[in-house]
Amino acid sequence: MYIQFLGTGAGQPSKSRNVSSLALKLLDEINEVWLFDCGEGTQNRILETSIRPRKVSKIFITHLHGDHIFGLPGFLSSRSFQGNEEQTDITIYGPTGIRQFVLTSLKVSGSRLPYRIHFQEFEVDQVSKVLETDKFTVFADKLDHTIPCVGYRVMQKDLEGTLDAEALRRAGVPFGPLFGRIKNGENVVLEDGTEIVASDYISPPRPGKIVTILGDTRKCYASVRLGVNADVLVHEATYGKGDERIARKHGHSTNIEAALVAKDAGAKRLLLNHISPRFLSKDISQLRKDASGIFEQVHIVKDLEEVEV
Repeated sequence: MYIQFLGTGAGQPSKSRNVSSLALKLLDEINEVWLFDCGEGTQNRILETSIRPRKVSKIFITHLHGDHIFGLPGFLSSRSFQGNEEQTDITIYGPTGIRQFVLTSLKVSGSRLPYRIHFQEFEVDQVSKVLETDKFTVFADKLDHTIPCVGYRVMQKDLEGTLDAEALRRAGVPFGPLFGRIKNGENVVLEDGTEIVASDYISPPRPGKIVTILGDTRKCYASVRLGVNADVLVHEATYGKGDERIARKHGHSTNIEAALVAKDAGAKRLLLNHISPRFLSKDISQLRKDASGIFEQVHIVKDLEEVEV
């Protein structure tokens, strides 16, 4: 499981940072890629990665500000040009209004897609569980921004225990079908009468990963709830230390406030994005240093950076 950041800037693109979008790459787990937000130019950033647009099966939108959604019409249209690949449907999750935006954009531009778009709209005040599959559950919660906005908590379900193949060989189990039966939890009896108890050779289930991806927000309790015990917490840091008043006015957070959220939530790692264009390269190390005084495992991501969960 990897997160690749396609745009890490706030409000408008700069020479070094595009606007908001990231890809949760679940290729090993379910052979899919999930996008979170799709700011203008997202399709261009994808061209600089190994991501195949047809692998993007779901898009989760945090809110309807332009720097988080203006890339949708372009990406959806370009995705249809992958003529050498099977056409697959896509599902877009987001606050009420995202369906109207997408369909209007496609209609006005005369865009015809060879696949279907399924919309899962929700009222932000009523949102809770927005998706559940056999391997993942996704929750959303209302954040504190200037318009309705959510954060997402992606929870991988517990993973099956692993089979201790070496121990089975030492016990005299021949490699082959018996391994598969034991892996499925079935006790077996060998030709010499030895009983092999499956549970003795399978490790306990492993907890799945938790990834929290927040939209634009002031520091709030929902951010902490979404981030509890997260392996990775992605939090905006539009402003820096000392900018608390202006951050609150514009519905955003500082790097210090993001670090406090990660600390209160007990997250394992904090990745800061949505960085204001006013911060130059020389400022980034100071932003990280200030935040690390509160939460040590903090990193400020850059465009196209890939992080393993």
